[in-house]
Amino acid sequence: MNDLDQAKVDDFSGKMLDILNGSMLSLMIGIGYQTGLFEVMANLPPSTSEQIAVVAQLKERYVREWLAAMVTGQIIDYDPTTNSYSLSAEHASVLTQVAGPNNMARLTLVIPFLASVQKALVNSFHNGGGVSYSAYPDFMNLWAEINADRFDATITQKILPLMPDVVEKMRQGVDVLDIGCGDGHILNLMAKAFPNSRFTGYDFLENGIDAARAKAQSLGLTNINLEVKDITTLNEPNKYELITAFDAIHDMAQPAKVLKSIADSLKPDGTFLMVDLAASSNLHENLDHPLGPWLYTTSCMHCMTVSLALNGAGLGAMWGEQKALKMLNDAGFIHVDIKQIPEDIFNNYYIAKR
Repeated sequence: MNDLDQAKVDDFSGKMLDILNGSMLSLMIGIGYQTGLFEVMANLPPSTSEQIAVVAQLKERYVREWLAAMVTGQIIDYDPTTNSYSLSAEHASVLTQVAGPNNMARLTLVIPFLASVQKALVNSFHNGGGVSYSAYPDFMNLWAEINADRFDATITQKILPLMPDVVEKMRQGVDVLDIGCGDGHILNLMAKAFPNSRFTGYDFLENGIDAARAKAQSLGLTNINLEVKDITTLNEPNKYELITAFDAIHDMAQPAKVLKSIADSLKPDGTFLMVDLAASSNLHENLDHPLGPWLYTTSCMHCMTVSLALNGAGLGAMWGEQKALKMLNDAGFIHVDIKQIPEDIFNNYYIAKR
C-alpha cells in the first residue's frame, strides 16, 4: 500500500463522493417529479419555502428540506438575503414537462424501483438463477410512465414513417402484431391511427393485458385483440404484414426462438420493427456512452435477471447492435436496416425483412 499514487486515491475518493451525492440527489429529484415541485417552481418567481409549499399544496417542512438538497446539489438557486428559491429556465427545460419525452427527472424513478430488488439480486449473484417478474409489481406502470410521452409524440409521426411502404399498407388494412405489448399503449396509438388495420397484442403478464384491454375499451377501439400468450409458442405462419417489439426482445428467456417465430409469422414481404437500445455489443465501444452505467445497471437489475429467472439466455439490455444483427440474420432476416430518430436518444430502430 506504500506505493499508492496518492493523487489517484484522492481523485477516486472525489469521484466516489460525487457518486454518493448524485445517488441521494437522484432520489430527491424523483420526489420533485412525483410531487410536482419542479412544475410549480418553473412557474414561480423566486419564492420562500412557505410560498412554494402553499402553491404545491405540500407540507412546508418537507419542502424546505427538499429545497436544501436541491440547492446543495446545484439544481435550484438560493438567495440567502431574501430566503428565496428559484428554478432556472435552463434547468426546468430538463426537469419539467417542457422536456417532453426527454424529461430526465422521470428517469430517476428507475433507481428506487431497482433498489427494491437488490437483496434478491445479491442472492442470485451467489446462487445463480434470477429475480422473477413477480418481484417487480410496478414495472409495467413505471415503464409506461417513462415511455408514454416518447411514443405519443413519435409513433405515428416519426417511427412508422421510417417504413413508408408499411404505412401505406396499414392505411389500406393489414394484420399487425406487437410482441410484449405491456399495457398496450403503443398498440392503442397505432390502432386509433389506422382503423382499417387489425391489431393484436401478446404479453405473458396478465396484469399488462388486463390494463391494455381496459385502455382499448375506454378508447372505443374495435380493431384490436389482446391476449395473454407465451411468445415462444407463437405459431401463426405467414399471417402478419408488420410485427413490432418495443424494448422487449432482450428481456425474453428464449430470444432466438422468439425471433425465429416472428420471422415465420410474417408474410413473405412482411416487416419486423424491433426497437432496442442503441449500443455496441462490445464493452470497450460503450465506454463513452452517455448512459452507460445507468443502462448496464438497469440490465443487471432487471432485463438480464428476469430472463435468467426463467432459465433463459440472459441477453440483457446492452446486448448491442452486433449481436442483434447476428441474431436477426440467424432467425432468417436477410435485409436489416438500422435507423434512428432525434427524439429518441435511447434506441435503434431495426427494420428487418426476410
